[in-house]
Amino acid sequence: MGSAGRAAGSVGRAATPGTAIRVNGTGTGAGAAEARGRGPVVAALMLGMALAALDGTIVSTAVPQIVGDLGGFSVFSWLFSGYLLAVTVTLPVYGKLSDTFGRKPVLLAGIVLFLIGSLLCAGAWNMAALIAFRVVQGLGGGALQGTVQTIAADLYPLGERPRIQARLSTVWAVSAVAGPAIGGLLASYAHWRWIFLINLPVGAVALWLIARHLREPSRTRPAARPRIDWPGALAVFAAGTLLLTALVQGGIAWPWLSVPSLALLGGSAVLVAVVVVVERRAAEPIIPGWVWRRRTIAAVNLALGALGLLMVAPTVFLPTYAQSVLGLGPIAAGFVLSVMTLSWPVSAALSNRVYTRIGFRQTAIIGITLAGLILLAFPLLPYPGEPWQPALIMLLLGGALGLFQLPLIVGVQSTVGWSERGTTTASVLFCRQVGQSIGAALFGAIANGVLSARLGGGDLDSVARAVTRDESSDELRRAVAAAVDYVYVGAATAAALSLLVLLFVAPRRFPVLDEPNADAPAQ
Repeated sequence: MGSAGRAAGSVGRAATPGTAIRVNGTGTGAGAAEARGRGPVVAALMLGMALAALDGTIVSTAVPQIVGDLGGFSVFSWLFSGYLLAVTVTLPVYGKLSDTFGRKPVLLAGIVLFLIGSLLCAGAWNMAALIAFRVVQGLGGGALQGTVQTIAADLYPLGERPRIQARLSTVWAVSAVAGPAIGGLLASYAHWRWIFLINLPVGAVALWLIARHLREPSRTRPAARPRIDWPGALAVFAAGTLLLTALVQGGIAWPWLSVPSLALLGGSAVLVAVVVVVERRAAEPIIPGWVWRRRTIAAVNLALGALGLLMVAPTVFLPTYAQSVLGLGPIAAGFVLSVMTLSWPVSAALSNRVYTRIGFRQTAIIGITLAGLILLAFPLLPYPGEPWQPALIMLLLGGALGLFQLPLIVGVQSTVGWSERGTTTASVLFCRQVGQSIGAALFGAIANGVLSARLGGGDLDSVARAVTRDESSDELRRAVAAAVDYVYVGAATAAALSLLVLLFVAPRRFPVLDEPNADAPAQ
């Protein structure tokens, strides 16, 4: 019996979806010819994902050149925060729009908007303009991230979804390694504006492939014209912007207990209440109540929100540890982190051999349990240690998280029909992004507290000097090592929270839909 057949015994039946996306007029059950027909669409999805994946890594290496040309050092962090805010708050909106009007128009619009933002960024005349244009990029990036993941689930039946998800994970892995190198080369030997212009040919090819090869299924036209919940979209956007601004800037631009922080947090709480009221009354809500009423979706949202929180430890704090404690250069420090992105897609690609036998929930439980134990091993590393030691931990962590994340995404997408898959996928990605923002704020506060205590309340700017210069004292290096140790313990705690959600909230077996009738709403 094949993997799809085994899946019938443990996670539900997998069959050719009756509402699957078509490529060149051929449905997804047409065998080898149809698999070849999917190739251009898959290539377009990978190119679209590459636009979003390369964005942060390629820009980060060019920051010194950008600041030297445009100025604005005190606000340059908004180059990343503004983009992150725009992506996060638009994910639920694009998810609902893709369920209402189809994936293709939403993805095409997202790519076009991203490319317009890229072109504007290349022509920015000062830092304020560049930040504003980065927000425009983020508005397109929200459509890219959510819709690409949704189309990937539409294209493949349950038994084959790990293959496309592994390819998309590989895009992130390659981007993590290639992005800094490409950004550094362009900034050093061309001009920093080329890091935005390079998006144009990549996006143009993706646009052409999607427009030429992606064919969505014909659906019964509704009796009434679909209504867009613009009040709900605006309320979600406003609430998310205030909350994420408070989390991203709190403790950096202003103290946590200052008037700006309290005002933003209080305003976001009020707007969240407004969102609940508006969405309850809307005929077609942007964030429908069933996203949280259905036990499986709610559990995956919470579990992947904890994953976003957990991921802050390696992605934000490990490079600082590698440079200031281990004495590595920026490129070598990046490779210590990048080994995680090498094992993650391999583990994800092989995860279907596990969850088709024991189920989505059990596989994710194994993955997050291993991840928690691996994270707890980090504080046990000797001081100062050798570079291969944290690299080995990151390699193992990537393997564990591949077993955790992919089964949850594939599983939750398989519990809903076509008309709900975009909203479901967007809610999962939204929660992961919010978890990442919360983690950055929480772990940043923890690290600053430990550093301040170890350094006797000294100037924390000395940490930055330790990273960029070879002047750090042993006391400072030990303080950084202790701060990162505490952050990794916090990340292990996030893994424990995710484990508790899987144990006590997630159902033992995901209610996978019978895919020939996958457009019927799940109960």
